[in-house]
Amino acid sequence: MRSWFLICLVAILSCTRTTQELPTGSWRGVIAMQGKELPFGLEITQSASGYQAYLLNADERILLDEVFVEGDSVRMNLHVFDAALVARRNGTQLTGAFVKNYAPSGNLPFEATYGETYRFTRDSSASVDFSGTFGVTFHVSDTVHYPAVAMIQQEGNDVIGTFLTPTGDYRYLQGNVVNDELHLSAFDGNHAFVFTATLSGDSIRGNFYSGKSGFETWAGARDSQAALPDAESLTFLKPGYDKLSFSFPDLTGKPVTLEDARFKNKVVILQILGTWCPNCMDETKFLAPWYEQNKDRGVEILGLAYERKPDFDYAKERVEKMKAKWNVGYDFVIAGVNDKAKASETLPALNRVLAFPTTIFIGKDGQVKHIHTGFSGPGTGIHYERFQERFDQIVNELLAAKNPS
Repeated sequence: MRSWFLICLVAILSCTRTTQELPTGSWRGVIAMQGKELPFGLEITQSASGYQAYLLNADERILLDEVFVEGDSVRMNLHVFDAALVARRNGTQLTGAFVKNYAPSGNLPFEATYGETYRFTRDSSASVDFSGTFGVTFHVSDTVHYPAVAMIQQEGNDVIGTFLTPTGDYRYLQGNVVNDELHLSAFDGNHAFVFTATLSGDSIRGNFYSGKSGFETWAGARDSQAALPDAESLTFLKPGYDKLSFSFPDLTGKPVTLEDARFKNKVVILQILGTWCPNCMDETKFLAPWYEQNKDRGVEILGLAYERKPDFDYAKERVEKMKAKWNVGYDFVIAGVNDKAKASETLPALNRVLAFPTTIFIGKDGQVKHIHTGFSGPGTGIHYERFQERFDQIVNELLAAKNPS
């Protein structure tokens, strides 16, 4: 049966009426998912070159520089992701869908209202204060769970925060307290997240909704010393290995190995990533300028891209778009698909690929020295700063080591 999404999109994209001016300024976007509303900020601007938009979550502004208006239809491509917001405009209202081009079954209803800026509620007061650091556990099922650290800041009825997990953070979350229940949301162009929670003394308990069907429960307690396992202990080489060996095609199809002359006697950083991954997006935004500032010191970065489809041309297109968006000067290879088990098979020397991203540091002797699982991005504050400091420390130590004889 054809979904209403497809019917809606056909109507939107076939519209030929006179183009309407799109009001610029603040909009309140809402994605409907699992019986919940995921609100996010949307700011639309216009210049001589056309329209632009920004996704707003707490302190984050994600630029959308591919905004198309024709007749009463609007399409906003979601920067590097293979997704878009498509809608029909009726006055100060947009109605349409959040479209995942790579997986239409994950499409969700979307609407936006011009001039609105509130998140979950306009109420400026709250009788419960959720501020604090919490050690929590997420439960995916009766047998699958993982630890996390919740960091929540509340001022009046405005709440921001994030969750640190062993595989990466949940980025910039923003929300309010509604009827003594915490509501947080984030929409980064690919992932759609809603968190809810209640507080009893220092104990917290909540739900996590992700996209069309993802659901987990979580619970824990205030703990100012809450911490995760060491990110450099989770992914490691199997006994008997001290190096990685692979051959993956670059964006021209040419095989690349670590034995290539350009890597000889250099410190090499491998970035296991996917262009679909928001944490990988954060890491790439860090690595791109870092590489430009340090590439003449004897350092190479190679991105190992694991994409949504086992199609070289599709994967190449996604990586090329990311490189162009963020002026990434280091090289990429197409390593496989975004399945952790299958990714692990492509790098058999590793115990497993636990997270996208994973960062592997290789010394000038070609041996693996450190492996960092996950990424604590700018939404984590001090944790992001510590990652940068540790990153520089590792590279400096590896550069200071003597060249192999």
